[in-house]
Order: sequence, then C-alpha cells, then structure tokens
Amino acid sequence: MNPAEEYILNANEPFRSILLHLQVLIESTIPELELLYKYKIPFYYLDGKKAFLYLNQTKNYVDVGFWHGAHLTRHTDKLISENRKHMKSLRYFALEDIDDTVLIEVLKEAYSVRDRKYYN
Repeated sequence: MNPAEEYILNANEPFRSILLHLQVLIESTIPELELLYKYKIPFYYLDGKKAFLYLNQTKNYVDVGFWHGAHLTRHTDKLISENRKHMKSLRYFALEDIDDTVLIEVLKEAYSVRDRKYYN
C-alpha cells in the first residue's frame, strides 16, 4: 500500500473520514494528480515532479494546502495563509465543514494555472 494511503487510513476519526472524503473529491476532480508521500504527509503531484497540494492532519483539523496558493483568486475568504508567502490552505475541523463546491472550484482554479512559471 502507498504510504500516503496508509497515512489516510491510519488517521484517527474524525480525521480519517475527512481525509477520505477529500481524497475522493481531489482525485475525481483532477484524475491526473499522483498521490505520493513526501515530508511525512500525503502530497499530490502533477507530472510526478510538480507539487500541487498536500493533506495534513495536525492538531484538531485537516489542511488542504495548495503549494502555490498565493496565486489563487477564488474563495480567498476561505483560504488561510498564516504568514506563509506561497501556500494557502482550506482547513476542516469536521466532515460537515467541507463545502464540496468550494473545494472543487479552488482545485479547478489551481489546476488551470498549472502551466504558469511557478509550477515549473
């Protein structure tokens, strides 16, 4: 089994349910992404070498961190930067916090800008 998948399946509830739901949404929205295990957390990569986003369960929430989130313009009121220059994340404390529409729209925007210089 992929270590990234083990990370997700070994997470305690409610985080396992959150991570599994996020995994389904991410992979069904952008099937070209590859799930890898980097920096001890699940990372999705484009073309096997371009970091796209990560999933990180920490403290009492799950972060969906967009590697180049500073370039996103949709749903900026929901994206958290916390003094990070380039990364922004959507943060979920419970499964019910996930707004599928918002996540899908942010994923699609991030994917649409993938060919810009900062993804090279």
